Amino acid sequence: MANTPQSKKRARQIERRTAVNKARRSRIRTFLRKVEEAIASGNAEIAREALKTAQPELMRGVTKGVIHKNTAARKISRLSARVKALATA
Repeated sequence: MANTPQSKKRARQIERRTAVNKARRSRIRTFLRKVEEAIASGNAEIAREALKTAQPELMRGVTKGVIHKNTAARKISRLSARVKALATA
């Protein structure tokens, strides 16, 4: 348990930041799930649109420090490859 006033304040700040980051991470996952569902449905147009809206959301998570840059790049790369394969098939 925090003892000094500063450590008590830091504990309160961490609690608030954790809630914000949790909400951001959840929002990112929702956008990714929409892309996954569009790919699963087999509709290339919907999948392309879902990916187009998910990309800025992922990169926003990077700038806010919620996810790592390479993680976001990897997810975008793999999803776009799957959407592209869906469009050609």
